[in-house]
Amino acid sequence: MAHPVHLLRLTRYDDPALDARVADLLGATACPVTRGDRVLVKPNLVAPRNTALSCSHPAVVRAVCRFALSREARVTVADSPAFGTGRIMARLTGLTASLSDLPVAVANLDEPKPLRLAHGGTIGVSRLALEADCILNVARLKCHDQMGMTLAVKNFFGCVCGFRKSLAHQRLGKDRARFAAMILDVLAALPPTTSLLDGIVAMHKAGPAFGEPFPLGLVGAADNPVALDTAIYTLLGLTPEAVPLWRESERLGLGGTRPEDITYPRERLEAFDATGFVTPPQLSPLAFEPRRFVTGRLKSLLLSLRGSR
Repeated sequence: MAHPVHLLRLTRYDDPALDARVADLLGATACPVTRGDRVLVKPNLVAPRNTALSCSHPAVVRAVCRFALSREARVTVADSPAFGTGRIMARLTGLTASLSDLPVAVANLDEPKPLRLAHGGTIGVSRLALEADCILNVARLKCHDQMGMTLAVKNFFGCVCGFRKSLAHQRLGKDRARFAAMILDVLAALPPTTSLLDGIVAMHKAGPAFGEPFPLGLVGAADNPVALDTAIYTLLGLTPEAVPLWRESERLGLGGTRPEDITYPRERLEAFDATGFVTPPQLSPLAFEPRRFVTGRLKSLLLSLRGSR
């Protein structure tokens, strides 16, 4: 079965054609958003550090919102970051200001609902995500110190509420395959999704917060996030052994894991130069040291308290 991945070249966030080109990409994926749908636009708002590079760019999120509004959907922009809340991070990244003239709500992905995992146990996934009619997933193309890369599929981990993500790192951290399977369980439980990947300026060498900029000039979209990620892995010359999510998706036989099954109706991979893109040479442990875990939770609580004032 062929899995289309739509790619285009775009080198500037202030390009006047950004909105139109994002709308063209999303429309090409047969995105199911229709009038009256409750649409969750899910950016990557990872942490209040290096936000210009570590988080979804406000201009790209705005373009996705405008696409959904053009189809007369009811739009909510929300995430559950590692630190603070979605509302706080939206303000710190400039996203709230960017969306201020649009009829969209900015919210937190909270109200956890237990999701049973295939390997046992449960995890709390936001009711807002589970009950949306459609999710427009706005990911940033980045390296990830613990998982190799964070692209479209990894961005859905943000639908897990708050500190439950840190607990998942602690509980599943000794088994990278099981951690990857948990993320795929979350994806499988969600309503229909369409993913847009921002690689206009990507992050390489490290991540998900403290890497360096890499001007790749790429924006991609697909209704199958696994296929979209596989296209990028192929562009970067990676293998499933280097990326736990790719390896686990392949083991489960998910569609879109085989590069030969992906088609490119617009730009092909050869249109993009990834020469010099550096991925982490060795993956860091998934489980945090106890001191780092406690410190991180205290920082998150402090940020939340400051943001509520």
